[in-house]
Amino acid sequence: MYTACREAEYIYGPPLIKYNLQFFAEDANGAEKSEQPTAKKLEDARKEGQVAKSQEVATAFSLLSLFVILRVVYALMGSTFTNIFPRVYNDIPNVARTYDGQLPIAYITSIVNKAMLTLLLLCAPFFIVGFAVAFISDYVQVGYKPTSKPLQPKLSKLNPVSGLKKIFSTRKLFELAKSIVKLLIMGIVIYSFFSKRNDYLFLLYDMPLTQAIGLMGNLIIDLGFRVAIAYMIIALADFIYQKRKFTKDMMMTKQEVKDEFKNSEGSPEVKSAQKRRMMEASRRRMMQAVPQADVVITNPTHYAVAVKYDAEEAEAPIVVAKGADFVAQRIKELARESGVEIVENKPLARMLYANVEVGELVPPELYKAVAEVLAYVYHLKGKI
Repeated sequence: MYTACREAEYIYGPPLIKYNLQFFAEDANGAEKSEQPTAKKLEDARKEGQVAKSQEVATAFSLLSLFVILRVVYALMGSTFTNIFPRVYNDIPNVARTYDGQLPIAYITSIVNKAMLTLLLLCAPFFIVGFAVAFISDYVQVGYKPTSKPLQPKLSKLNPVSGLKKIFSTRKLFELAKSIVKLLIMGIVIYSFFSKRNDYLFLLYDMPLTQAIGLMGNLIIDLGFRVAIAYMIIALADFIYQKRKFTKDMMMTKQEVKDEFKNSEGSPEVKSAQKRRMMEASRRRMMQAVPQADVVITNPTHYAVAVKYDAEEAEAPIVVAKGADFVAQRIKELARESGVEIVENKPLARMLYANVEVGELVPPELYKAVAEVLAYVYHLKGKI
């Protein structure tokens, strides 16, 4: 190839633009990824912890639930906190007189424990609802199928070169840009909120403490709702992006689809499942043909064979359904429901079940026996 290029350069002169022909070559491993991911590929990715999920969704709903709860309980929280201090300070002189002007360690410990318990009880709804909302938001996005593979230690994670690549990767740059956009949007929302409420902030200096706390609580909750709604819009956009990005990353080449299909075809589990589905479909079709039969010949308990004869369709009677034990009972039930005659003939039922498959014509050696049964049925129905 190099010699050919040199000869071309000698004949036509040096090229105006130098280029590498390898840029025009196809990928040796199978061209572009143009095929949608298969169910197996998605399942394997899920086992590795790779799913289309946006962390912003859980954050947005957690923020919204936080301010909803705060709207419900903030009055109780304020009154509880304001009642703790007067009660404690009113008890101090009595305790000090009892213990000669000293406060025992046990008393101080009990005060701290009660305050901590009260604080824990007030914060418990936030913790419980926050956990529930985060769990539900993840469940809605990806379902519930936990895997421990992402937590397993891998030596590749300790590679400093790979770490540097991750730090300066496109994903990290996107996350940085997304964080900047979030800060800008949150800043606009907060500035817009407070710019219209400057008068309220200046009134705080002339208000009693209780009213000031109430006003600040209302302002914070109203602002929180606006921030949560703005964050939900961001979360929706991020969720759509993550879904599309995940689907694009999971795309497969035609060769990968062929290889996966070839490997799955060789799996005994897949073959068994396919065979089972085919048998079920065949059985359903067989049962649907029972009402069109002329007669069901039985053993009477172990075998049942449904036979149909139409001179315009075939030159001999056809076995449209057959079965043993449970299937035989089902065939007889359908025959009774459809008004198909059931005739007991043990030798003929065994011969038909053993020698004639569903959809096949009755063999010549059994013509006479089957004809006698059909004649009997036609006589009962008044056809002859």
